[in-house]
Amino acid sequence: MVLLLISTAAIATAQPKEHHLANVRQLTFGGDNAEAYFSPDGTKLSFQSNNKSWGHSCDQIHMMDIARAAGDSSYRAPRISTGKGRTTCSYFMPNNSDILYASTHEADAACPALPAPRTDRKYLWQVLPSYDIYVADARGIVKLKLTDRNGYDAEATLSPKGDLIVFTSDRSGDLELWTMTIDGTDLHQITNELGYDGGAFFSPDGTKLVYRASRPRTEEAQRDYKELLAQGLVAPTDMEIFTCNVDGSNVQQITKLGKANWAPFYHPSSRKIIFSSNHASQRGYDFQLYMINLDGTGLEQISSESIFNAFPMFSPDGKHLVWSSNRNNNGTRDTNVFMADWVD
Repeated sequence: MVLLLISTAAIATAQPKEHHLANVRQLTFGGDNAEAYFSPDGTKLSFQSNNKSWGHSCDQIHMMDIARAAGDSSYRAPRISTGKGRTTCSYFMPNNSDILYASTHEADAACPALPAPRTDRKYLWQVLPSYDIYVADARGIVKLKLTDRNGYDAEATLSPKGDLIVFTSDRSGDLELWTMTIDGTDLHQITNELGYDGGAFFSPDGTKLVYRASRPRTEEAQRDYKELLAQGLVAPTDMEIFTCNVDGSNVQQITKLGKANWAPFYHPSSRKIIFSSNHASQRGYDFQLYMINLDGTGLEQISSESIFNAFPMFSPDGKHLVWSSNRNNNGTRDTNVFMADWVD
């Protein structure tokens, strides 16, 4: 059970269309804060932040006490990553204390350089070959290095069973899903079709995976994808949501909406998936949360406030939703972490 201490400063009003979201609380204030994921006991969040007032030049991993953050807008969640390089994609380990995350800190203490501006202004993600996956304790001390190679290894999450980690890697020449045990051994490639496969999460029973994927079909699209990948880049503007068994069998495409459908997570019932999408946007950049049945029917919009809502995750008890949003940012570009009571 999550203990919620709510201050007036931390309350954000849910919009009329957001009838699944009640008692919305803002948990971070300033900078870009994203990928906030619950601890197994539901009392903490791991998340990444580039909040300059915290001394960051690029994303670092923090561990948040939810009750403290909900009750105090000045609360500064402790940093778990080294403070060097750039980090991404943190997730709690089974002991409710250690945190799994990817980092470039061993390659360079400085933040990696951003890609040069393009004349076509194409929006791109970096898939840096300097990322490796680590496990750190609550004090930020690295206890284990799970990957050790020159290549992209990141986007790791843990099975509810506590036995397997799924992550994205280019070790086979393409960006595929892989699994490994929690000590970094017994690696298995899960996906094997050309295109980016990433952002995977396990189903509540640990038997299935949900993930985002691009599937370039034309010769031109495949050529563009391969050329960008050779530069450590991915264009995340054409992705759909897929599921498969944890061994890679029974691949199912869930969405066929067009544009960018990403950040999926299973509903506690295991019968639906919540995700972020801009498919209804006229301009391209208007990401809202949606929910859909596993057979691709019953699409329902969940969020409506602000032009960015993503990274949804249900609490282990299914009673709360955490996500990142541009709401309440007073006209700035800040993205903050919000949590709400979930109403089915």
